[in-house]
Amino acid sequence: MRAAIIFLILLNVALFGYARLDRAAQSEAGRLADQVQPDRIRLLSPQQVAALGPSRVAALPDVCVEWGPFADADRTRAQGELEPLALGRLLSQRQVMLDNAYWVNLGAMPTRGSAERRATELRGQGIADLSVVDFGRAQFTISLGIFRTEAAATSRAETLAARGVLGTHVEPRQPGVMQSMIVVRDPPQQAVARLKELQAQYAGTDLKVGPCVPTS
Repeated sequence: MRAAIIFLILLNVALFGYARLDRAAQSEAGRLADQVQPDRIRLLSPQQVAALGPSRVAALPDVCVEWGPFADADRTRAQGELEPLALGRLLSQRQVMLDNAYWVNLGAMPTRGSAERRATELRGQGIADLSVVDFGRAQFTISLGIFRTEAAATSRAETLAARGVLGTHVEPRQPGVMQSMIVVRDPPQQAVARLKELQAQYAGTDLKVGPCVPTS
């Protein structure tokens, strides 16, 4: 009789322990299910980013802020403006392909030599973002920047005109143009605030917040 009582006590203890472990496992599974919901991860639109304060963006876990796209000269200038933040390894870039783009150029020139001479004159005026390119039909031109939108290209042409560079053309560019995105991983609050300030100064660029993607 005594042995039976002891057996029943031990059985109850075992059942109690099993029930506690089962509830703990269910609770942990539920907690993980609440935390890991990849279907709820999404990129924010530029308008939604603008609506987020810097502190809220900085508090988001494991995200990247992407700013761009940029042609090479503008990317170099933009990165220079971020240097005071000392972002170090948080800062990187990745290449993107533009299906539709617009460029600013100076129209067809008869020889590469004439285009090179004009390019030298422009560099002397402090115009940095330019290159001599093959215009087709044995002609050449000077590219003064490639932009994602016509409005951004027009803004560039107007800025150049104000600096004395006349005769520019704004035209669609063939598909397949590569440009760069500046990427900041897990950005601190001051970096988000600065990115928002700078984005307004670079026509045709956007800020995007979302999961980080491989960068170069």
